[in-house]
Amino acid sequence: MGQNLKTGRQLRPVDLAREHGLSTQAVRNYEEAGILPAAGRTAHGYRTYTPLHAAALRAFLALVPGHGHPTATSIMRAVNEGAVDEVFHLIDVSHVQLLDDRRTLQAVESALRDLGPTTASEPGAMAEPGAGAEPIEASGPGGTFIGPLAEKLGIRPATLRKWERAGLVRPRRDPLTGYRVYDEADVRDARLAHQLRRGGYLLEQIAPLIAQMRAAGGLEPLEAALRDWRGRLSTRGRAMLTGAAELEAYLRERG
Repeated sequence: MGQNLKTGRQLRPVDLAREHGLSTQAVRNYEEAGILPAAGRTAHGYRTYTPLHAAALRAFLALVPGHGHPTATSIMRAVNEGAVDEVFHLIDVSHVQLLDDRRTLQAVESALRDLGPTTASEPGAMAEPGAGAEPIEASGPGGTFIGPLAEKLGIRPATLRKWERAGLVRPRRDPLTGYRVYDEADVRDARLAHQLRRGGYLLEQIAPLIAQMRAAGGLEPLEAALRDWRGRLSTRGRAMLTGAAELEAYLRERG
């Protein structure tokens, strides 16, 4: 590699910068960060680069959209240090993360498909016996108590209380009795949480998804957000292919 750096056509920092709309300071920063190989120096101390540096810069900028700036930086440092196994490990980790994101998206989409029309008030389930048991009847229009909802989902009332502590459901309290009252949105959140739990997701993984649904204002806006999420995952996957191609070109350039 040393021979390539010495015998390659000399390029100025501005030559590398112009190709990508960067500042010359950005190019120098990338070199100092280990993203580019060390530059040569003229007799007067000015940096000189080669086509190898240009290939390194193209590879880094192509890796960023798919892997993110920190991982792309780590990949290029590992390449320049000759740590090839570390390069492939970092790339594999990014692909695993992308696969996990896809699986999460698929689980949420599946859960949404399984959610039929919700009915907030349903009669009839016995509350879990013992201390803290809450009533068996629905509370009236627009709300249901813990027993009916638990039976509807096929879970124990204690599970709903656990979900409440984790922020998955937010029932109000009846001002007269203090009993939990689940409105239509709470029933929807509980059903979505139930589907995701059945899919193996942890409470701490489910909570941000339900928070996103609340922020979106319900299921329909969330479906639009999920379509956008799917598109971003596809864009990221394609960016990884582009980054891989430029990285392979840089590896070939290094010899």
